[in-house]
This record gives sequence, C-alpha cells and structure tokens, in this order.
Amino acid sequence: VQLQASGGGLVRPGESLRLSCVASGSIFRVNGMGWYRQAPGKQRELVAVITSGGGTTYADSVKGRFTISRDNAKNTVYLQMNSLKPEDTAVYYCNSGITDSYNYNYHDYWGQGTLVTVSS
Repeated sequence: VQLQASGGGLVRPGESLRLSCVASGSIFRVNGMGWYRQAPGKQRELVAVITSGGGTTYADSVKGRFTISRDNAKNTVYLQMNSLKPEDTAVYYCNSGITDSYNYNYHDYWGQGTLVTVSS
C-alpha cells in the first residue's frame, strides 16, 4: 500500500492550488484521510482531515480557505487551497488509515510530500 501526493507548486499570494493523494495497493478499506504540513524549522501540523463518512476537521489557520474532499471510488483525497498566503508555504503530506487486504490489518500510511510555495 502506498500514498502518492501531487499538485504542489509555486504560486503568488491569493492564488489557488489543488492537491491530490491517491492510495493504491492491496487495500481492503480506506478509513480516515488527511493532510498535514511542515514548514521549514517547524513541526508537522494538521491541516485537514476527512472521515470515511465525509466528516471534516480543519486547522483554524485554514478554515474558510481550504476544503478537503475525497472520492471513495478512486481512493483519493483532495485539498483545495484558495486565498493562499506566504505562511501556507510548507511540504504537504497526505495521511490515511488503511486496512489491507492481506490479513485485514490496519496501518497508518504517509505520502511522500509535495512542496507548496507561496511567494510574490
């Protein structure tokens, strides 16, 4: 099982980006999915999470600007980021709790990270 994130890049303040993360491999069930970020010199922090039923939680710093969503048929989670600010600059990591189809064990997986840079 692996998570593959994409969609990062360099944008100007006020612009938008959409991140995607696909889970693949021997999957029985994809449970909660989420996005975290780590800025230079800082600890990794939660950005947004979404449950298998669609319930969402956001960090206060992104409420009203970011939207997390998922496509269960595609095992994919998205993060739509609008009104980006320089302080949103970070490596963004996707995360998911996945039950594999080998022996139905639950594991926590991380994607490789995608860099978002917001700068004028």
